[in-house]
Amino acid sequence: MGYSAKAPDQIMQGEGVMDRYLTIEAVRLTEAAALYASRYMGKGDEDISYHSATDAMYKVLSAMDIRGEVVIGADSTDSLLHDGVMVGNQNGLELDLAVKPLDGKMTCARGGHNAVSAAAVGNKGSFFRTPSLQMEKIAVGKEAKNMVDINQPVHINIQRVARAKGKYIEDLTVCVLDRKINERLVQDIRKTGAKIKFIQDGDITGAVSTAFPDSSIDILMGVGGSKEAVIAAAALKSMDGDMQARFVYASSRERSQISDLGIDEPDKIFTISDLIQGEDVIVSLTGVTDGVLLPGVQYIPGGAKTSSVLFRQKTHTLRHISAVHQFDYKPIF
Repeated sequence: MGYSAKAPDQIMQGEGVMDRYLTIEAVRLTEAAALYASRYMGKGDEDISYHSATDAMYKVLSAMDIRGEVVIGADSTDSLLHDGVMVGNQNGLELDLAVKPLDGKMTCARGGHNAVSAAAVGNKGSFFRTPSLQMEKIAVGKEAKNMVDINQPVHINIQRVARAKGKYIEDLTVCVLDRKINERLVQDIRKTGAKIKFIQDGDITGAVSTAFPDSSIDILMGVGGSKEAVIAAAALKSMDGDMQARFVYASSRERSQISDLGIDEPDKIFTISDLIQGEDVIVSLTGVTDGVLLPGVQYIPGGAKTSSVLFRQKTHTLRHISAVHQFDYKPIF
């Protein structure tokens, strides 16, 4: 059988090649952001670490063969990657993106754990659009899928997860964002006898970690960011995990923001399929600082090592990607 050459545009439109292209580019997005942000780890400046990650991710996006819209990004138009900004070189597929160049900017600035760079890519309409508000969340892995109910008391959900995973409650670990708003939740968890893993910032990794069988985290509970919920849900859905979430309002103005989105029920419980409506989403996470899910950027003579995890919803493929970047031979983005 002879070889039939295809024009570059035909190749790029082929499903398999396009999938591979987006897979590679998604990782490049988060690798670049992680490399830039990690330069400022522990230096005490949250803004410079976040903006450097954003700049790096934007540069990679600008060269991608896509017509992309950032639907989950920064609220402020001062950011290069704000909600609604168009990215890519305007060739190729129309795509939606959910990006968090640096999830855990406070953590990174203080030299703490669990800071990551995150990006999700999907077809138009894949992601629930939300402003930056707070959401109460509960997230679990495949073993406890369809077993939790955000309306149920804490002890009921913990009992259900323990039973689904074949564990004693005392051996179960609940991940909670260390915030004042979660203090009552922490008290309720402690009454059950379950263990608690506190994270200071960046709850994407806390939620996603529940889907890994060898993870020390069994369930994520508590209030965190709404945009982080969407990105975490994208990764969880790729691994048959589960999430429920609902908005927590600090003011009547925030309630009106939700009404403006066309949501008639302000207390609506969002399922994982509400948050992620597409059927083929690709998610990449790259460690910035060491964490429960990924090691952070490690600098070596002339370069650095990055560790990433890549999820694809359509095939439920999970890839662990370790890369060595030689700065003497190429720009880090």
